[in-house]
Amino acid sequence: MTDKIYSTDAYARESDATVVEIDTDDGRVLLTSTVFYPGGGGQPHDVGTLSIGDDRLDVVRVTSDGDRVWHWLEGGLPPRGTVVQAAIDWERRYALMRTHTAMHALCGVIWDRFQSPVTGGDMKPGQGRLDFELPDWNPDFKLEVEAELNRQLELRRRVDVSFLPRQEADQDPSLIRTKVSLLPPELQEVRVIDIVGLDRQADGGTHVHNTEEVGAVTVGKVESKGRGFRRIRVVIDELDMGVQP
Repeated sequence: MTDKIYSTDAYARESDATVVEIDTDDGRVLLTSTVFYPGGGGQPHDVGTLSIGDDRLDVVRVTSDGDRVWHWLEGGLPPRGTVVQAAIDWERRYALMRTHTAMHALCGVIWDRFQSPVTGGDMKPGQGRLDFELPDWNPDFKLEVEAELNRQLELRRRVDVSFLPRQEADQDPSLIRTKVSLLPPELQEVRVIDIVGLDRQADGGTHVHNTEEVGAVTVGKVESKGRGFRRIRVVIDELDMGVQP
């Protein structure tokens, strides 16, 4: 079982950990704890390094296998029992945190106006897209959605993280904003992201503490993805990473 630091502290950039298992055939290691997000919910996995003294190994892929988080390495595999310092590519992660939060805010804006569920989504640093079931979409809505999205972000809404027992979460259907629930049946504890007053849903990804950190967002092209379905793309403004948390 890996202590998933990213799940409770998205701002943790580094951590010390011990290698507890290696897979030489696949070039991956298991650590006691990790700051590396393994991907999911449209958010890509983190990349970064594992340092052993002056030696550095590149972490090029991360996945979750139930309670375990595996790290694929380039440059060799340290033996079991090795103490390493794990460090994520923070600039990339922070851009993903801002992007993911912007997408949740977009979900809240669309839900408030249209009560439309999400049917798909994806993101990369600084850009994301969500697919919605929107049969009555009007092209003029694009600018209205963009204005409302930025207004909501400027309200400096707090972004809270909490955990609910699965049985309790299952009794609150509002936590699922997707057309079909993506929660695996074996999941016993549900992580909830709450942009207070705007959007609250089950989610495992990383987010900023306050919507003000997202900055300005532009709604790009809105594409038709079949009858009654729309794909909305968002782009977040670049920030000076030197002054970020």
